[in-house]
Amino acid sequence: MATGNTERFRAARDLLLELREDHDEAYTRFRWPRFETFNWALDWFDPIAQHNSRPALRIVHGHTVASLTYAELSDRSSQVANWLRGRGVARGNRVLVMLDNQLATWEILLAAMKLGAVVIPTYTTISAADLADRIKRGGVTHVITVDVLADRFAGIADHLTRISVGGPVAGWAPYVDACAEPADFTPDGTTHTDDPLFLYFTSGTTSRPKLALHTHTSYPVGHLSSMYWNGVRPGDLHLNISAPGWAKHAWSSFFAPFNAEATLLTVKAGVKGASDVLDALITQRATTFCAPPTVWRMLVQQDLRRRPVALREAGSVGEPLNPEVIDQIRRAWGLTVRDGYGQSETTAQIGNTPGLPVRPGSMGKPLPGYRIVLLDPLTGEPGDEGEICVDLTDRPVGVMPGYLGDPEKNERTFSGGLYHTGDIGRRDDDGYLTYVGRSDDVFKSYDYRISPFELESVLLRHADVAEAAVVPAPDPIGLVIPKAFVTLAAGCPPSAEAARSILRHAQDHLAPHQWIRRLEFGALPKTTSGKIRRAELRASEERTGDTSREYLLDELVGSVGSEPAAPGLGRMDTPSG
Repeated sequence: MATGNTERFRAARDLLLELREDHDEAYTRFRWPRFETFNWALDWFDPIAQHNSRPALRIVHGHTVASLTYAELSDRSSQVANWLRGRGVARGNRVLVMLDNQLATWEILLAAMKLGAVVIPTYTTISAADLADRIKRGGVTHVITVDVLADRFAGIADHLTRISVGGPVAGWAPYVDACAEPADFTPDGTTHTDDPLFLYFTSGTTSRPKLALHTHTSYPVGHLSSMYWNGVRPGDLHLNISAPGWAKHAWSSFFAPFNAEATLLTVKAGVKGASDVLDALITQRATTFCAPPTVWRMLVQQDLRRRPVALREAGSVGEPLNPEVIDQIRRAWGLTVRDGYGQSETTAQIGNTPGLPVRPGSMGKPLPGYRIVLLDPLTGEPGDEGEICVDLTDRPVGVMPGYLGDPEKNERTFSGGLYHTGDIGRRDDDGYLTYVGRSDDVFKSYDYRISPFELESVLLRHADVAEAAVVPAPDPIGLVIPKAFVTLAAGCPPSAEAARSILRHAQDHLAPHQWIRRLEFGALPKTTSGKIRRAELRASEERTGDTSREYLLDELVGSVGSEPAAPGLGRMDTPSG
């Protein structure tokens, strides 16, 4: 353990805690702590855990609660590190970890850090084909999973060291044996800041996800920005909703709360889903809460006014949270859900922080340590609208070093001294940023640029709409027009009357060039992390053009002279000149 590293990290952390209510001052004064060598588990977690009886982790599953104090988790991770070393796990080895939210997950992640191993987090619902791909492309040497999922590895991991958490499995090393190891751990060498720590197979709509590499500083130190955005303080009880296979789990179920010396609360939700989460928020009296938009949209289907919470802070990240959902939470709990922005490839870049006045629809300002540039996708010139890019002049610690084994992708992603996110944003005069959409989601209709997110936000204000996705659909005049795919709220059957009401609602709240011209009901395709696969919907429209399930604006509502003119021209039904 390097004591100097601990104190330098603490100084940077404490500055952010001190200035938690003063975003602009924190942005001006914060500087990333930079190290030559750093091991977060040894240089930060173990020192703060020494003789520390404060709960580090609490897992709620129905009526049962499992927990570990900081000191217990530190000792347990050292035992596991010693045991894994005996199973051949060494510095630089790649370990695929496929677990749900259980105590072993945190023990293993800390142990892997102490050993200098590289962790490949994997969600438990992955298909066998994708699992085989990860093992091959990830260069996996060890796999760890629960006993009931061991058969998923049959024929694709027989040559690897396999470790089973739970009951015994033939041919697998039983994780329970780690309990017999000593709690004193001695590292086999020095961990350098650019040593690899995580490999994330990024979620998306392609069959071969990219491998985002993170180091022993890019996530552990980089997530100081995520701690600041979450508003987590020492002693807080922080609930985050995420599965261990996703980068968001490392964000807010690991580094953000432990950087703040808070207690992490997690929920193993059953069939009740949102109801289980709500019960845990109330009974455990969580003080800070972070969840993806999908969970927030599920929560507002509950009667929140009759379920008061003890929350001080609430955040949403993953996709922009629609303003109407934020309004419903504010009316029910008197609490503003603060949007934040980042990617698996980075830590939190932009956010509405606790001391920053929230502006409806905005995702906030650049976070301390990040300099954001908006680049016109066509001209490459900086401006107030364009691709969200991170200035790498004084490279933020939280930006990944690159994608593994993909030099062409890295060249595009890091061109011009910037990290290119592929997302489009807009900045106002006060520096607030608003998300417009993925660069490949935004489209033009009648020469007007359409942001699907803006249209979806309006649709979600309709009481019958639970979820919505807008994509371009072919049109003989405008080339494409907005089409909405809508999932109705529980108890609302699909019908022409429901479609008429939703389309009229869109007409009342959107400009003519934004009107939803076509509507289709049904479940929305999603990634396993809950993001809507708009690309899949777009491809379906381009491929089939099937209109048999559609409801049309002109037929249900009527819209005389409703075709929008191209910018700079008169209305198409109005003589000009």
